[in-house]
Amino acid sequence: MNIGVLRERGAFDRRVALTPPVVRRLCGAGHTVWIESGAGDGAMFKDPEYQRAGAQVGYTPAEIVGRAELVVKIGRPTREELEWCKPETALMAFYHMAVADRGLIDALAERSVTAIGCEVIEQQDGSLPVLAAISEIAGQMTVPIAAHLMRTSSGGRGILLGGTPGVPPARVVVLGAGSAGFASARSAAGSGARVTAFDRDPRKLRHMMEHVPSVETCLADEDAIAEAVAAADVVIGAVLVAGRRTPHVVTRAMVERMKPGAAMIDVSIDQGGCFETSHPTSMDQPTFVHQGVTHFCVPNFTADLGRSASVAIAQALLPYVLTIAKHGVAGAFEKCSELARGVYLIEGKRP
Repeated sequence: MNIGVLRERGAFDRRVALTPPVVRRLCGAGHTVWIESGAGDGAMFKDPEYQRAGAQVGYTPAEIVGRAELVVKIGRPTREELEWCKPETALMAFYHMAVADRGLIDALAERSVTAIGCEVIEQQDGSLPVLAAISEIAGQMTVPIAAHLMRTSSGGRGILLGGTPGVPPARVVVLGAGSAGFASARSAAGSGARVTAFDRDPRKLRHMMEHVPSVETCLADEDAIAEAVAAADVVIGAVLVAGRRTPHVVTRAMVERMKPGAAMIDVSIDQGGCFETSHPTSMDQPTFVHQGVTHFCVPNFTADLGRSASVAIAQALLPYVLTIAKHGVAGAFEKCSELARGVYLIEGKRP
């Protein structure tokens, strides 16, 4: 199969969907990988590395899309990229359809594209292996972000996350104990912060207790969350309802009862955000202040760790790309129920 990899065109996005080691596996299995020149530059993977791995380098995105039966990327496809797609092209990406513009669905349908959402590829037990890979990185990134936002020069409360002898640590509340929430809580606890994690699923809380016993756990209840948020120095929102817009777990009233200089990091912003006061920000202007509380709400902020994020995504995608390449798109959906659950459209039509 001909597989195409495009350069990411999102502002500040330094990631690439497939890395040279993954390309080597695909080429070794007899497939042809076409990569747009410069696609890996932001992740420090240069064109010669891809060529040594067996890839063919193309110099325009139109050429890559035109040659490919399967296109693999990270961000949502642009209108221009879709116009280059032949009918029946398969396109894997993180679509986040719950918050996507309606025009995206219409454009995919118009071009008869088969759209596979990396974020909704789902295993039998309900886990999301590709999304989990990048969520773990996002979770770990929240702690240095929180440490920066706590600095007085950042408008924060001037509190050291881990404290020192005689100096109390910061209070960190983590909402959600899935992949991102677990990584956030583990990293925050490792820094010495006092951490409380909330989730609706007792199994996730038990997993948290077993692996990070210093984290206090609590079933997600509106009153308990409101009390914890009011006392918190940092609130990390890592709530996920797979394939759906994230509910507002923290209301505007809760935010307005928080301490001045507190910080909120909304990892869930990719799916709409779990704080009522959230709205998307950007890497060049990552924060805003509401009623004295600093909000960090950058979608896809793992794009700033281009290499680590690319390696994680590519490794997670490899078995699914291999399945599609071996069996064809239709055959892969029959062979692999995980992929079938990740399909938004088949040749422009809902499955």
